[in-house]
Amino acid sequence: MCGITGWVSYDRDLTTERGTLAAMAKTMVCRGPDADGVWLDTHAGLGHRRLAVIDINGGKQPMAAERDGRTVLVTTYSGEVYNHRELRAELAGLGHSFRTGSDTEVVLHAYLEWGADFVERLNGMYAFALWDPREQELLLVRDRMGVKPLYYYPTADGVLFGSEPKAILAHPSVRAAVDTDGLAELLALTKTPGHAIYQGMKEVVAGHVVRVRREGLTTRRYWALEAREHTDDTGTTVARVRELLDDIITRQLDADVPLCTLLSGGLDSSAITALAQRGRARKGAGPVRSFAVDFVGQSRNFTADWLRGTPDAPYARALAEHVGSDHRDIVLDTAALMNRADRDAVLNARDLPTGFGEGDVSLYLLFKAVRESSTVALSGEAADELFGGYRWFHSPEQVRSHSFPWLSPVGPRGAGADVRRSPREAMLDGGLLTKLDLPGYRAARYREALTEVPRLDGETGLERRMREICHLHLTRFVQFPLERTDRVSMATGLEVRVPFCDHRLVQYVFNTPWKMKAFDGREKSLLRAATRDLLPEEVADRVKSPYPSIQDPRYDEALRSELRTTLADPEAPVRALLDTDAAQRVIESASGVELRIGSEFVLNLDGWLRRYDISLEI
Repeated sequence: MCGITGWVSYDRDLTTERGTLAAMAKTMVCRGPDADGVWLDTHAGLGHRRLAVIDINGGKQPMAAERDGRTVLVTTYSGEVYNHRELRAELAGLGHSFRTGSDTEVVLHAYLEWGADFVERLNGMYAFALWDPREQELLLVRDRMGVKPLYYYPTADGVLFGSEPKAILAHPSVRAAVDTDGLAELLALTKTPGHAIYQGMKEVVAGHVVRVRREGLTTRRYWALEAREHTDDTGTTVARVRELLDDIITRQLDADVPLCTLLSGGLDSSAITALAQRGRARKGAGPVRSFAVDFVGQSRNFTADWLRGTPDAPYARALAEHVGSDHRDIVLDTAALMNRADRDAVLNARDLPTGFGEGDVSLYLLFKAVRESSTVALSGEAADELFGGYRWFHSPEQVRSHSFPWLSPVGPRGAGADVRRSPREAMLDGGLLTKLDLPGYRAARYREALTEVPRLDGETGLERRMREICHLHLTRFVQFPLERTDRVSMATGLEVRVPFCDHRLVQYVFNTPWKMKAFDGREKSLLRAATRDLLPEEVADRVKSPYPSIQDPRYDEALRSELRTTLADPEAPVRALLDTDAAQRVIESASGVELRIGSEFVLNLDGWLRRYDISLEI
């Protein structure tokens, strides 16, 4: 895993811009703590920060391919191609020779052999740039599910790009500006593909290639979910899901550095850990390491609520004992979650105040602890989006809603509550909210999203609607957890792999009828059936519980205190965006979700405006 960046300018000589490229790459030193590199040509400069995972000594970047003593192709590459060994063998049979054992070099030779269509052969999570000096063109490529990030900023004579916005913002010609459309996207929770929030900046859409030539930029989609008739019966479908998972985990155990799993004790992470343990046993390797996050006194004093019915720790330990993993709990307290340096590190990792407050900080601290002994971790992320794990998949009211299902509130307030009163917006100025028109923005994005849903002829009723909802989750909602995991893990130099994002599994399960996905009347029926034989009964039958949240009331009081301090600071930039009376009411009387989500967002927003010197053009 790595951080990539670059600059293409057809009207100037970039061979003198080593300092600029180095500065852009330096912003992502956490993504690549092991090595750095810059490559320069007349009209192109590529920068790289490396986290060494495959071929520690041979995979340095940017990496060039040469023929007859001339450079014919250069890449700055991030991610993993899990089928690189098969591709290497095929290319060797076609006459290619290799200097390294890295998947990066395989990508170079695959392009030279098959041209731009080679991306359709890749299985993995990746974001990379290819510069062809012969054609004077750049390709920006992002994996099918958007696991790895890639941003770009078109200029008058070329483009700037980077794994993270901060790399582009480090260029002297770019201002950190956000307009009304960007602020609406930030607040709306709609995750519009390609939208980067910063003015002038874009994100390469998952499954797309951006081609940069002197004449301008063009985009091409090389993969998307397709509607196909599902002809397998339930038993065959369960068996196929298991077959795919076995193959996926086997591929994703490939690493030349220590590897572990992230284990919450839920179905998703437990299945991954059990499969990883079996995969290592087949190779004669030792037990897989597994890690979970917990909080001081959480298991002993846990109080169930409408969202979380059980604590994670007992289930994580039960799974670890059942499969024989080398397990460790990372136990945190309020002081750790309020540590200013770690909270600033999380904001810097996210580049935007889009985080999940203490959830992001605890995840960051978990990853920091994991990184002390492992460089790669397998995660159960994306299983809920793929197999229908969220509660709103199973709520008739939310299924029927004419909006993104995750925007129809769940819990004590009940479905149908006014989304404009969400905790993230509760303290914002009323005039600002009127100008942003978030309900209108959400409605427009929802209509756009529905036009992208592939259809089967004759599909009607609930099956038609659930195809829409599954597509919305796999193209919009999944980007929230994937982005969070990538940014926070890479801020600690940890590579997190997400087996449930393998495009073969995603395409297969997407086309499985909803009645089959919920055949036992529960969430994630297919996944549970496909992996039940690997799990202890209490884990296999556990009701879904979201990522854990600290229950210590001292955390809430610490938030109140910090919010009170921020509101009292006349220099706090966030004050211009707030209804101070509403903010004061939150301090005085809000509790639970309303206090935490609202306070954490406002505090993050203030930190972002300060740290990034944001120009709000609204």
